[in-house]
Amino acid sequence: MTPFPASPAERTRWIVQARDGVPRVPVEATRPAAWIIETERQADGTLAEGLTVFLVNRECPWHCAMCDLWRYTTERPVGPGDIPRQLDVAFAEASRPSLSWIKLYNAGSFFDSGAIPVSDHAEIAARCTPFKRVIVECHPALVGPGVVRFRDSLAPGTRLEVAMGLETVHPGALDRLNKRITTRSFRAAADFLHSQDCDLRTFLLVRPPFIPEADCPAWLERSIDFAFECEADPVVLIPTRTGNGAMERLLGMGEFSLPRLELLEEGIRYGLHQGRGRVFADLWDLERFVAPGDDLEGRRALLETVNRDQKLARGRESSEVFMPGGRLASGGDRTTPAEPERFSRAGGRISREAAKLRKSD
Repeated sequence: MTPFPASPAERTRWIVQARDGVPRVPVEATRPAAWIIETERQADGTLAEGLTVFLVNRECPWHCAMCDLWRYTTERPVGPGDIPRQLDVAFAEASRPSLSWIKLYNAGSFFDSGAIPVSDHAEIAARCTPFKRVIVECHPALVGPGVVRFRDSLAPGTRLEVAMGLETVHPGALDRLNKRITTRSFRAAADFLHSQDCDLRTFLLVRPPFIPEADCPAWLERSIDFAFECEADPVVLIPTRTGNGAMERLLGMGEFSLPRLELLEEGIRYGLHQGRGRVFADLWDLERFVAPGDDLEGRRALLETVNRDQKLARGRESSEVFMPGGRLASGGDRTTPAEPERFSRAGGRISREAAKLRKSD
């Protein structure tokens, strides 16, 4: 098997070649890939319901080693007006008035003009008028004047939040992920956002490749600390998955292993203990990370509770506290959803239709 290359250009070729045999999911330029209604704890402590729309557009140009979002993109740029049409479809199908916030996730960067035409920004902003908060995702390298122009196009009183993937602060692993950022460039982008009165959401990988397994807990804690130093709120912990071809190869090379669910649990526990902001656990494909016989649904229910309440989950007795591994310090029962739901990158529930789409590909 070809070793993982040292240079970014060679890494990109290696990552793209590893896709052979991995199919794209059929998408349309005028329909979102999916939309979901979710409830999320806000920075002020309130619970607020919002809409997440998974927009369809061209693939991100960075080709990160761990990313499988290219599977949900088009092979050519979408046309002017296509993104507003996707929003219209999501609004019509969701048919839910009085939502507080909206996430516009596009499997890449909102401020990549090849993905989201700049000419569509005004129409997108107009459609977001009812919302108090608009959340978009962006690569740190594209954080700049375009963010300010879009912020200014939003309705008065609507806050802009930008989600950026930091992934890890391990310098060797961050470099080899092919994201082409450093902690310094991430901090610079975060500082720019705060200087422009924009909020920051940060994504971190749980058990990224290229880090020895024994070192992963310490590096996850360092990454959470750094995200909080950059004034991220929330920090979202995402278990690293296979599914894009490259991760399967890295698994076979011994450069990666699937994370244990305990590591995700320990990470959210550590982050919440810092008391510096919200920490969400991404629960998509959670079944991949448990051993046979583990109490998957009980542990999922506990993490759902922690995501919602943003405190270490307590049961009927005050001595019952959330522990790594999904255990309770003393007896008690848990509420397990009658119908387990799928989860999105941001830690929120994904629609049953989207779950079927992803499971059938």
